[in-house]
This record gives sequence, C-alpha cells and structure tokens, in this order.
Amino acid sequence: MAVRSNESDPFGAPPTERGIRIALIFALTAERLSAFYEHGQWLNEGQGATLAADWLRRTKRSLPMTARKQLSALSDDMARQIAGSLSREAGLFTAHEMMEALDPNYQSELAQAMMLECERLLDGSEGL
Repeated sequence: MAVRSNESDPFGAPPTERGIRIALIFALTAERLSAFYEHGQWLNEGQGATLAADWLRRTKRSLPMTARKQLSALSDDMARQIAGSLSREAGLFTAHEMMEALDPNYQSELAQAMMLECERLLDGSEGL
C-alpha cells in the first residue's frame, strides 16, 4: 500500500504517524469496497486490523492492536457510507480508483478527495 496523504513530504521524507493512519483508513476502505463489490461481503473489523498489521509489518512500522481496530472500524463506516450512497456502477468505479491509487504513481482526483475524507474521519475520531 503506497498511498500518499497530505502528511507526507513531497521531497520524499517519510510520512508522519498521522499520515500513516490516514493512509491506512484509505487503503482499508479501498479493500473493503473491493471485497464488497467483488464478493458481496464486507470484511469484519478483525480482518481489517489484520490487513493493517500486514502492511505495517512490510513497511517496518507498527501500531497497537487497539489503534488498528479503530482504524479498521473507521474504514468500515466509510466504505458502507460510500456503498450506500452510490449506484453499483459508481461504487465499482470508486473502488477501482481507490485500489489503483494504492500505487504512488497513479494520480486520481477522486482518490485525493477520498484521502481528504479519510483525514477528516481521523480528525473527528477520539484517541487516534
């Protein structure tokens, strides 16, 4: 998962912990939407926390289980809100754009808007 957020330096400095949390919400939301539209099932909070842990491990970072579960829950709320407010076709497009945006070379206005929403969600949550 190579999502960029406003919390990373454009000159290649590593993202802040806050930026990592925003990126995790984004990536987990993308994964949840993708699973929903491809398989008709939602990932549960534990599955989301495990996906987060896997990515953090690959990037040599870590977050406590409670933080991973909270980020997983935020991504679940966001994914369900997106799916509930869009037609199937628009939802599929959104999921695709978000999954593509996990590649840092892919530019998408939609994904940038979703990243801002992830930032807003994080800012609105307590204790994260």
